[in-house]
Amino acid sequence: MNQQVYRRKHHTNIWLFALEVGFFAGLIWGAVKGLFYYMRFTTVLPGYLMEPFFKNTFLQSKAGYYVGWLFFIVFSIIATIIYTLLFRKAKGPLPGMVYGVVWWLIIFVLAQPMLQLTRPIGELTSNTVISEFCLYLLWGLFIGYTTAEEFTDERRREPETSH
Repeated sequence: MNQQVYRRKHHTNIWLFALEVGFFAGLIWGAVKGLFYYMRFTTVLPGYLMEPFFKNTFLQSKAGYYVGWLFFIVFSIIATIIYTLLFRKAKGPLPGMVYGVVWWLIIFVLAQPMLQLTRPIGELTSNTVISEFCLYLLWGLFIGYTTAEEFTDERRREPETSH
């Protein structure tokens, strides 16, 4: 008996996918950020993105750490939605890495004079600058490469053949 295998189209919900990837990007890389701060690789507080909304003394507390981590998760979800909408068809790791570096530039160079989330980049230690740069590079890689695998991996969508 000849069986036909029908090709089932797989359509990923862009919004749910971005929400999930952004959540885990924020959870994982926010934890790494906290570890970097705890191990003194960086002098930038884990809750630095909340600087305009909370006092620095609160951000230095344990509760401030968790609020900062939560905000990094929200920030990561928003950044992932933007990436998924604009660059989901980009292949390979490089677009995500560039995306992370662009966010690092926006936060640490362009927005710093206006929002004062951190000290000016010239006043930060080299360890801090390198650690933060690498964190955003890897964070962007996580978002970009995960998205690329979901939206450009056609081999996974081919029908399975039965023998």
